[in-house]
Amino acid sequence: MRETRSVAGGALLALTGGLLAAPAMAAEDNPADKAPESMLYDYPQKVAEGVWSAIGATQPYTYENSLHNNNLSFVIGEDAVLVMNAGASYQLAEALHEEIKKRTDVPVKYVVNENGQLHAAMATGYWIEQGAEVIGHVDAAEYYDSHAAAYEEQLKDIAKEKAEGTEAVPMDVTFEDRLELDLGGVTANVVYFGPAHSPGDISVVIPERDVVIAGDMAFNIRMLPIFEYTDTKAWLETWPKFAEVAEDKTIIPGHGGPTDLETVEHYTKDYLVFLRTEIGKMIDEGGTLQDAYELDQSQFSHWHTFDELAGKNAGRVFQKMEFEF
Repeated sequence: MRETRSVAGGALLALTGGLLAAPAMAAEDNPADKAPESMLYDYPQKVAEGVWSAIGATQPYTYENSLHNNNLSFVIGEDAVLVMNAGASYQLAEALHEEIKKRTDVPVKYVVNENGQLHAAMATGYWIEQGAEVIGHVDAAEYYDSHAAAYEEQLKDIAKEKAEGTEAVPMDVTFEDRLELDLGGVTANVVYFGPAHSPGDISVVIPERDVVIAGDMAFNIRMLPIFEYTDTKAWLETWPKFAEVAEDKTIIPGHGGPTDLETVEHYTKDYLVFLRTEIGKMIDEGGTLQDAYELDQSQFSHWHTFDELAGKNAGRVFQKMEFEF
């Protein structure tokens, strides 16, 4: 196992460029598995020149989707390939790697984990075996390490034999602010914009391709989950920094297909504003936690994962906002 080293930062290149067209995922297109012959939920789609993404299921973890319910993206340079998200399991990472090798002979040298969640980071060990450096924000690495044992059990419980070969291995490179990676003719700027969905959420900006791989900073198609550690106030304060960079670029969100800033703002910022506004009124009027669970969110009922998350999200926002006043 490699010795973990920390990178404090690096210069971020000036970001310019216009929006590049990218395919979108229809909201009603949500089968249990789009590629049953593969561990991947779906095969990689081309987003821009040298930029690909295997769009995960806009569903919770299941055996059928092999816990590929986030986006696994990769960027091909002349000298190196960068992968965004190690993946949930050794076998899933191996399947993604096979797809990469169908498209290029350039080696994978960098793997960036968007955060420390199971589906982002549990296949870290596979990529280290391949000789890649696995990179994460210091907060994401700390969160991942503290949950590794629980992740292993959860993966075995859901994925069963698909979990074979997977062991929780620490990320071997961490950073705090930003990091610049030269892929050969293509630059990858790994950026921590600030607190968002999970500890250490980061994005990757590809200026030469006008693409932002947003990670869980931004969502599309599905309802975002609010966890007990999610600070929605801080997420909204972070959003303008992300939006300034992502404007007029193709965005690969953490969940859902490639799109533009307006779309991810609708599924992310606007939803957070809605929740905080309605829950704030509720608290002012003496409402209870039960009232929060029953908040009318029917305008979002067509979003994937609405049934699983709407009530929980409102309840968690209520519990946090009670202590903001």
